[in-house]
Amino acid sequence: MIYGYVRVSTDKQSTENQRFEIENYSKAKGFRIERWVDETISGTTSVSNRQLGRLLKQIRKGDTLVTTELSRLGRNLMQVMSFLHQCMERDIIVLTVKERYELGNNINSKILAFAFSLSAEIERNLISQRTREALARKKAEGTKLGRPKGKKTRLCVISCGTHSRTGGNIDILSNRTFMALIV
Repeated sequence: MIYGYVRVSTDKQSTENQRFEIENYSKAKGFRIERWVDETISGTTSVSNRQLGRLLKQIRKGDTLVTTELSRLGRNLMQVMSFLHQCMERDIIVLTVKERYELGNNINSKILAFAFSLSAEIERNLISQRTREALARKKAEGTKLGRPKGKKTRLCVISCGTHSRTGGNIDILSNRTFMALIV
């Protein structure tokens, strides 16, 4: 069986691009994805606590797992290597679309998986470091970071009743609900 695996970290992201890339790749290679595994969860979450972990228990010798890139499998070297090791030991082929890897149970696959998992972890650490540095710079410049103390985001639904309780005064309504009036 051929599985397609797509993952995003937050519900503000979409797996549509990953699916599109995998579908194009599979068409070009002459096969079809038979089952999709789609999840929204941080890559730092343990594989065993993800749908990917459940898939690993179901997948059989000779099956193929297609993903857009190794970083979709995990966020650090050990996590990705552990997953790939389990796949290789069970003769499961892992294909990556962007890197064009075909990882099976051979020494070349193990070396490639190690090298590129390490580079993915380094890249993630550099992004995190740059973000922390940018926030520290903003703070040093006097920019207040985060939500103002004591303020909470409020979701308000405007209805005729709310509008009539303000005497029809839109300014009062917008001030009470923290909304701006766009004319």
